[in-house]
Amino acid sequence: MYNVSEQFAEINKAGYANAIRLASLSLENAERLAKLNLQAAKSALEQGVEAANTVAGIKDVQEFVAVRAKLTEAGVQSALGYSRGVYQIASETQADISALAEEAWAAYTKGVAAWVEKAAKDAPAGSDVAVTALKSSMAATTAAFDQFSKATKQVVNFADASVRAATANAANAAKATTSPKGRRAA
Repeated sequence: MYNVSEQFAEINKAGYANAIRLASLSLENAERLAKLNLQAAKSALEQGVEAANTVAGIKDVQEFVAVRAKLTEAGVQSALGYSRGVYQIASETQADISALAEEAWAAYTKGVAAWVEKAAKDAPAGSDVAVTALKSSMAATTAAFDQFSKATKQVVNFADASVRAATANAANAAKATTSPKGRRAA
């Protein structure tokens, strides 16, 4: 005789383990983001002090224009670096959580499939139609999840490529705008 309560206990244990792993991943990545924010704040303070000292020593308009361009480029580069860091943390977190979800789903479907097989063997005579419907439902659910997972990966890859291209374009535009060659003569 198959013990259903054991099966549910195993599902609960797996759910609990996955919840702990998810909480751990969340805390690790929150810590990474907090460190990045602290580094960005320190860097902004240092750049602000340096900029104030530089501006205080300006003696003519030409020097002011050169310093302004230098400070603008440094600010843009800092912002791009920060956004890259945030994006990297977010994309790695998303990948970790997706892997956890896929692993959990695979274990769940394996467990449910084993339960369905065991239940089918122990099912009373004449319940073939119900067992077949249950197996078909499981197969359809698994196939739908697989398709959803593939589509999600494609969207994530497209978004990643788009963000990387946009970041590169922004960096190039910033360099062109702040460089002496990129500015028009007044």
